[in-house]
Amino acid sequence: MFWGRSGIVSSVSYVAAKSKPRHSSLTASLVLILVVAAQCCCSSWSWAGHPSCEKFLSRKLDRLIASHEGDVAVMIKHLPSGHTYAHRATEPMPTASLIKFPVLIATHQRVAAGQLDLSKVVTLTKADMMPGSGVLTQHFSPGCQFPLRDAVRLMIAVSDNSATNLVLDQIGLQTTNQLMAELECPNTRLHAKVFQGKTSWDPEGSRTYGLGRTTAAEMISLLERLQNDQLVSPEACAAMRRDLSACSDKKWVTELLPDGTGALLKTGAVSNARTAAGILETPAGPIALCILTNRNTDQRWSDENSAIMLMNEVSRVAYHVFNPTAATAGDFDGTLKLGDKGEYVTALQRTLNERMKPERPLRLDGEFGPQTQQAIREFQKQQGLRETGVVDASVWPRLNPLLLDEHAPLEPAVVNQRQWPLAADDLDEKRPYVSCRTWAIGDPQTGRLLADHQGSRRVDIASTTKMMTAYVVISELEKQPDLVNQRLTFSTEADATPGSTANLRTGEQVALLDALYGLMLPSGNDMSIALAEYFGSRAESEDAAIAPVEAFVAKMNEAAEQLGMHQTHFANPHGLTSPQHYSSAGDLFLLANAALTKPLFRQIVSRLEYACPIYGPGGYVRYAHWKNTNQLLSMQGHYGIKTGTTMAAGACLISRSERKGRELIVVVLGSSCSEARYIDTLNLQQWAWRELATDSQD
Repeated sequence: MFWGRSGIVSSVSYVAAKSKPRHSSLTASLVLILVVAAQCCCSSWSWAGHPSCEKFLSRKLDRLIASHEGDVAVMIKHLPSGHTYAHRATEPMPTASLIKFPVLIATHQRVAAGQLDLSKVVTLTKADMMPGSGVLTQHFSPGCQFPLRDAVRLMIAVSDNSATNLVLDQIGLQTTNQLMAELECPNTRLHAKVFQGKTSWDPEGSRTYGLGRTTAAEMISLLERLQNDQLVSPEACAAMRRDLSACSDKKWVTELLPDGTGALLKTGAVSNARTAAGILETPAGPIALCILTNRNTDQRWSDENSAIMLMNEVSRVAYHVFNPTAATAGDFDGTLKLGDKGEYVTALQRTLNERMKPERPLRLDGEFGPQTQQAIREFQKQQGLRETGVVDASVWPRLNPLLLDEHAPLEPAVVNQRQWPLAADDLDEKRPYVSCRTWAIGDPQTGRLLADHQGSRRVDIASTTKMMTAYVVISELEKQPDLVNQRLTFSTEADATPGSTANLRTGEQVALLDALYGLMLPSGNDMSIALAEYFGSRAESEDAAIAPVEAFVAKMNEAAEQLGMHQTHFANPHGLTSPQHYSSAGDLFLLANAALTKPLFRQIVSRLEYACPIYGPGGYVRYAHWKNTNQLLSMQGHYGIKTGTTMAAGACLISRSERKGRELIVVVLGSSCSEARYIDTLNLQQWAWRELATDSQD
């Protein structure tokens, strides 16, 4: 049970209701005291109850959802405060196995009505053994017997299709639909038994939605009732929560959440749809969420499926909006003290364990409790500081670097001086075979395009966009060299940018020179926004109201025009999918060729790794360690340039190779997968060295 704002407000209501009129002045005073206490309660509750959190959710999630290639419906509700986010939340969508959650509810309704006994023994027959998810068909034999209770658990924990049909045999196919109608969830419907289309009572619904259908809003309604013990009975709700907590697919939603985050969850998957709904158990109280996707372009059966990645990103955003740290709320002042929570407390605990090597290490729980306070006092004593138990500007210089993740960082000087052995690049005499949609090969010494396939075709280009972002920034730094060591401050907007990341938090600072490495090596979408905000705010514009990022993108388009990139238009500085964001293989050769004339650009894109200090509020320092996403840099003769991947663009790579004093630039766009772009590039390079490079000298 959480003692936060809602608990205090409930107490206010209770006191007001129980007080008699003759004590009205005392009641008013007590109410006022309690309300003030509510306002001063823990920061996460204050943020969760703040109206702006809904706008914050919208700002973070709208763009994330828009970048997904497929239909998406989402609803999120912070149950204590009632704050919600909804996107197409009332639109019916396929459930896949998520419909098994309503089946679970209907099962317990039958039990409560005395019409079913969970201890009843059921028998698995050959006809019951369905393909797909579960364990009964794969690991059990026909004729085996077990209590119905076990079938119910298997239906939820491992989404067992055979177990689901055994349950449906006991409760009846229409029972779930009748109960959903009673619960005012008219769009939540089970169409048939699993993999038994002939049992469908709604053939048209089965053709459109498959096993079942629902809306995100109705799922949230059911989850909220579950949390409040309002489904069937408190005892039934407790039993259902136990089953949902056993779901084996939690990585679909909790992969990016702090370790130990509890979740009640049910998921579903068919070829073109992925679904999930559940309740996250967080310090700021339970968060109900439902993510439904359909007609997904990415239909891979792996954890890298884009719909699953979307679910994890949505869950991460929801968690941090209602459980703010400096990374999300933007209000970290550099001080940590008793009662604080969040990832910075976890980082402090990790750092203290590393510095002090205690016999009993601090638990990395993100809670600044008495043990963490005592550890700080011991550290202060060792360092000859005043023993306050508070981490502030007097402590950070002695404690740095802060260990924000579990990998102890190397000193930047060590990382940046390391030498790596390079594998040999042997020529392949075969004619090149490629999987990419379009490609171009050019000679940077002459600026001439040597060969291409649909080199003028306008296509999505993903993070190869960042070549232009870096080109514009470096051009500005050439005009104002004194800016190189100036620091930019990460904004909330930058921190909220989805996709690949340089992993800075709101309020942290990084030198502009180092920021370029964070842009190009890990392909930081967040860093692209931070740089665009910094330089866009310095740009001269006739329209004073233009946003900094828009001003920066305008400079990108101006540069493209100057370089003769006639098939190119930029809509953002990172390359996330947009109808107004495109280029061609031939144009990207022109861009790469121009960018490589800048020594700093050549230096950055040829680095395998880079480390630098990150400066946080209050004086803490930590080290960023970025590794280049370009795998060709581990081979001799390869020196950049940029990778890029989205569902729309496919896997992309712009590369530079050298041989006997000559250079080639190869642009590969739309390869079938990450590995294929390297194979495509090597095949094209090797063919070009053999067939084209000599001709380019003429």
